[in-house]
Amino acid sequence: MTTLFAEYRCEMCWYVYDPARGDPEHGIDPGTAFEEIPQEWLCPDCGLGKEAFVPRER
Repeated sequence: MTTLFAEYRCEMCWYVYDPARGDPEHGIDPGTAFEEIPQEWLCPDCGLGKEAFVPRER
């Protein structure tokens, strides 16, 4: 069974967090759901926190 993880978009800069890719440059392994990212993680593009992210509509 395949689990689908939602992508999240930063409302400030439109960076999209894709759980399939993760954010390895900042310690987030591929396959990590957005909900599992530590609260102190920041958007790699603009530096805002997780509270700036919303689920991406497809």
